[in-house]
Amino acid sequence: QVQLEESGGRLVETGGSLRLSCTASGRTDSNYPMGWFRETPGKEREFVAAISWSGYSSYHSDSVKGRFTISRDHGRNTVYLQMNNLKPEDTAVYYCAARSSSGLGYRKEEYDYWGQGTQVTVSS
Repeated sequence: QVQLEESGGRLVETGGSLRLSCTASGRTDSNYPMGWFRETPGKEREFVAAISWSGYSSYHSDSVKGRFTISRDHGRNTVYLQMNNLKPEDTAVYYCAARSSSGLGYRKEEYDYWGQGTQVTVSS
């Protein structure tokens, strides 16, 4: 079992940057690939980015490619989402997730553990 806690969300202007953090506790010795998702009212939870256990492999959705970067620091048990050139359509609650199976996951059904989310609001 692993517990996840996101932080770093806040109000930011269009074109600004934020770095979200997701800190894991509990069974952090397990090899968990991680992902970031986001959700807005009335819409399905959307895949944003994923990273392998080693950190050598990652994938970003087309909507954020070139603007967002996922990374991880094993020493701190933390996964990051660096978000640059933010747009109003990036406004959402951002969730981090861990999956107990190997390999990157691109769908929310592939993840087993979730954080509570952190709100990101981009003003126009």
